[in-house]
Amino acid sequence: MNLVIDIGNSQTKVAVFDAGEIVQTIFTKSFDNTQLSHLKLIYPELNQAILSSVGTTEPGLPDALIKEFELFIEFNHQTPVPIDNLYHSKSTLGLDRLAAAVGGVCLFPGKDLLIIDAGTAITFDLIDKNNRFLGGNISPGLAIRFKALHQFTSKLPEIAAEDSWEDFGRTTEDAIRSGVQNGMLFEIDGMIDHVTKILPGCLTILTGGDSYFFDKKLKNTTFVKFELTLIGLNRILEYNAKKK
Repeated sequence: MNLVIDIGNSQTKVAVFDAGEIVQTIFTKSFDNTQLSHLKLIYPELNQAILSSVGTTEPGLPDALIKEFELFIEFNHQTPVPIDNLYHSKSTLGLDRLAAAVGGVCLFPGKDLLIIDAGTAITFDLIDKNNRFLGGNISPGLAIRFKALHQFTSKLPEIAAEDSWEDFGRTTEDAIRSGVQNGMLFEIDGMIDHVTKILPGCLTILTGGDSYFFDKKLKNTTFVKFELTLIGLNRILEYNAKKK
């Protein structure tokens, strides 16, 4: 059994995999040695682990993982992955983006893919049917856009997203909400339209914390897979286990 730990900018996701299937998922602010020991008690067959971190890792966690598991991988830019990475600045590529790309290939082998991760930032990444990571775009996420309008203007309030809104606001708060949320929808749909002209038949996978917010509001068809990065990290772990 495998343990996958994904420490993001605002949330930590932990998953237990058995034969390639997720049997438990945990969402938490942080993950420490006490929580690790608890999982090992529940799942004594856990023997392989991978840790990916773009945030703050609790002190001592990597050492505990080395001690408690037969195979432990601390995912970084030198870790072998089962796809070809054509990104020019590999050391600056977000590990979550690379893991999501591997997850996409795992779910849809032999397909051209556009992976959209709607989280703190929103990323658009292309993977072709030959399992090559071609690169992508990075744009501010939903919360950042609301916060930026408030921080960089003297009078605009900071507001939160809402599930329904008008096309054109008739109050300042409604105007901000319409502008930010419509703007992101247009950006996502526009990118999907652009990519499918370049790669006809390209599949779109939507993931990240805001994925469910946008899913039913887009005019284009997408596959929503919130666990995409976890699936990719598990695939990377299995890939490296076979190389040992």
